[in-house]
Amino acid sequence: MTNPTVRMARHSARHPWRALIGWLLFVALCLGAGIALGARPATTEDYRIGEAGRAEALAAEGGLQQKPLERVLIRAAPGTGPLDRTEAEAAAREIGARMRQLPEVLSVADPVADARRTALRVDVTMKGAEFDGKQHVDALLAQTAEVRAAHPRLLVEEVGSPSIGKGVDKLRGDDLSRTEVIALPVTLITLLVVFGSVVMAVVPLLLALSSIVAAVGLSMIASHVFPDAGVGTNVILLIGLAVGVDYTLFHLKREREERARAAGGRLTTQAVVELAAATSGRAVVVSGLAVAVSSATLYLADDVIFSSIATGAVVVTLVAVLSSLTVLPALLALLGERAERRRTRKKPVRKGTSGTGGRITAAVLRPVARHPAATLAVSTLALLALALPVLRIDITEMSRETHSRAIPAMRTYDRLMAAYPELKAMHQVVVRADAERAEEVAGALRALADRADAEDPAIGGAPVLRTSADHRTTMLELAVPRSVNSPEARASLDRLRTDLVPGTVGALTGTEVAVTGEVARYADYPDHQKRKLPLIVGALLLVTFAMTVWAFRSVVLGLVGILLNLLSAFASLGILVLVFQYRWAEGILDFTSTGSIGSRVPLFLFVILFGLSMDYQVFVISRIREARLAGTPTRQAVLQGLSSSAGVVTSAAVVMVTVFASFAALHLIEMKQIGFSLAVAVFLDAFVIRVLVLPSLMLLLGEANWWPARGMRRSGKSERAGTPPVSVG
Repeated sequence: MTNPTVRMARHSARHPWRALIGWLLFVALCLGAGIALGARPATTEDYRIGEAGRAEALAAEGGLQQKPLERVLIRAAPGTGPLDRTEAEAAAREIGARMRQLPEVLSVADPVADARRTALRVDVTMKGAEFDGKQHVDALLAQTAEVRAAHPRLLVEEVGSPSIGKGVDKLRGDDLSRTEVIALPVTLITLLVVFGSVVMAVVPLLLALSSIVAAVGLSMIASHVFPDAGVGTNVILLIGLAVGVDYTLFHLKREREERARAAGGRLTTQAVVELAAATSGRAVVVSGLAVAVSSATLYLADDVIFSSIATGAVVVTLVAVLSSLTVLPALLALLGERAERRRTRKKPVRKGTSGTGGRITAAVLRPVARHPAATLAVSTLALLALALPVLRIDITEMSRETHSRAIPAMRTYDRLMAAYPELKAMHQVVVRADAERAEEVAGALRALADRADAEDPAIGGAPVLRTSADHRTTMLELAVPRSVNSPEARASLDRLRTDLVPGTVGALTGTEVAVTGEVARYADYPDHQKRKLPLIVGALLLVTFAMTVWAFRSVVLGLVGILLNLLSAFASLGILVLVFQYRWAEGILDFTSTGSIGSRVPLFLFVILFGLSMDYQVFVISRIREARLAGTPTRQAVLQGLSSSAGVVTSAAVVMVTVFASFAALHLIEMKQIGFSLAVAVFLDAFVIRVLVLPSLMLLLGEANWWPARGMRRSGKSERAGTPPVSVG
């Protein structure tokens, strides 16, 4: 009762108002400091990966980097007949005149007709970095809207990376608002069912939300070290609501159990709070550290998006742990007596009912207790069968073409690509050499273009050659009228990198050559993730093993934790492949399958699941270990620990599954895949792994579970000698 967890709870319980005010000040300080300092968003340079990123850096050094580009498409309005060329050209001139007057615009190109002469296109290049264009595109969209209003017989639309990015951000914001509408009420209802008290149900939700607010502020500060890729707030909401409610739920349930045991009035409210902190408080600390350390392995991905995800997950988890150790005991001290009176009036505590898991839990555990080997074999084989589709997983980077058509800009994009298929993708060969060799480099690139035109069926359109002002950097642009993720486009990139470039400009000595473009970007990113995956998974396994051994002083349980986490992760990933890659649920989940899984999904799933699964593992095994240290035989301790923790684990799992499943309703396909996979993973982990596989395995292992923990052996000797066992906490 003297460990730091208990001391913090004791201080908060004895000075509840001081703790409450201190927490509110902490939240306000975090948010205020974050707003004052501001967030540092990721820049174009932060996203550069692989050879494509190296080529973009070479181009940027020569002033040939991509600029934000918007394209205005002019077509005949529906029901007005063929395109009036005269009016279309007048509208194009008006577009050009208006755009040139804007301070955001760098240049406006001459109108270009499509091959069928049914459309005109005006390209507008914006100032600044490509990634920043969406912040300034509103002025361009306003001018396009005015021209459209002035020409009712024409369909004047604008699309480009800036307007698409702006549309994606808006859709993401709308989707997140909808998930809050779904997740918060369901979470509140679940907590009402668990506690039967509005006050006790609201407490976990308010603490989780306050932790999220504080974490948002802290993440803004952290973004100056790890730039925010625009997903940090999403992750904080996703993880914060799940772990925040879970940690509070674990603590509250234990506090109610201790209060029920002290129904005779021998213990004060403060003493009950301290007892809860000595047991569940420790489990929360271990769980929180496991989630934080597991999430931190994402920094090894060497990718700004995963660094942003790691920062959000680490910050919100640690804040949630802090809230459960400080402000929660204060609230329990203030509300404990009132909650006890309400509970007593509703349903008096009957002797012997405290800590039981109910008839459902008993029914589930009955076959586990009688036939642990058969239960283990059947459940493990079922999970392995679910994991089989992983063998045929196709991992790709989700390109612009996969965005939801609920975004108006994407519908315009489809019409633009139909009229101008040569704009779908592009190869860019970037060469840096001494200035006096500019003509030699240009000649080699022209030879490359000639060979590509003759040998590569995916290449179409006239090549474009550009040279920097200092003549040290030269870029060749080759149009690829194919989808960036199509086999033809990928084959073209491979042919370019392995044959055409080495055989032409790559043969020049003293030059630096790299290939980028849309196809290269979307090919290099998943390849980068595949190379990093073994390193991160290895670190994850090591972290999980070390945390479990540290928590329970058992090497065996450390190995068990690794195996079970791998089992649930691969099973959930297999289900994800069936649903999204093989189109099993397009109608149910409202999506159009890309025939692949997003490149970020498997890594995100492994890391977050390994962390979150520690919540259940630590809580369940802690209850088993308590019983074992108290002298209960291992077999009985396993069943007793499962029975006593089943209710809270089920409630926590319902909350997590609800939060994650609400993300499966998003329009963005990768976020939908992440939400669905996490919901499935938590469901399998809570209702299959922790209820069937874990107890079956622990029953079969018996005393070997605790090897080489000395405390367990002493407990076993005391039990055999008939001496009274020593209770912990």
